[in-house]
Amino acid sequence: MAIRTIGTLIAASLLLAGCISFGAKLPDQLINLTAQASAPAGEMAASSGAQAIVVRDPETSRMLDVTRVPVQVDASTVAYLEDAVWVERPARLFRAVLAETIRAKGGRMVIEQSDVDMAGKQVLSGRLLFLGYDARDQAVVLRYDALLEASDGEVKTRRFESVIPGIPAEATAVAPALNEAANEVAADVAEWVG
Repeated sequence: MAIRTIGTLIAASLLLAGCISFGAKLPDQLINLTAQASAPAGEMAASSGAQAIVVRDPETSRMLDVTRVPVQVDASTVAYLEDAVWVERPARLFRAVLAETIRAKGGRMVIEQSDVDMAGKQVLSGRLLFLGYDARDQAVVLRYDALLEASDGEVKTRRFESVIPGIPAEATAVAPALNEAANEVAADVAEWVG
């Protein structure tokens, strides 16, 4: 009798396992941003603070504070691209590309997302306005308002933008274009911060 009960329990649990889902189906691939410029191995920079720069995560709207890739359908409508999922929030991925690109330029100590109290440091922050797909123009768009605070209190701002046109609305085409746009803007920002 006990063997029959155990067999029934096993059969019931196998049937039940087919009905229960412990999360959404994972996509075949995830989207990441990687810096095209990379600092060489070894000691990168030492600083007393005068040449240090802190790179912070840019602020975002709720539209970008998710791991889905937004699609601007029209002026007031946003959807999300099918099968396009970030490995992490896009603001954090973009910050990593910015920091590595500035670091690769050489000569500066780059500190990421830190509240380190270091005399003389600059702080790069800002707002990531859009990083996604524009269905109206069939283009990948990255728009970033950078804010650079110097140790003497001077504040500079500048808008950076990259538009990669002619991209079909498919995750396999959008992903490399997103990375290209991120690296284009990061290179421009690295030149701007010096």
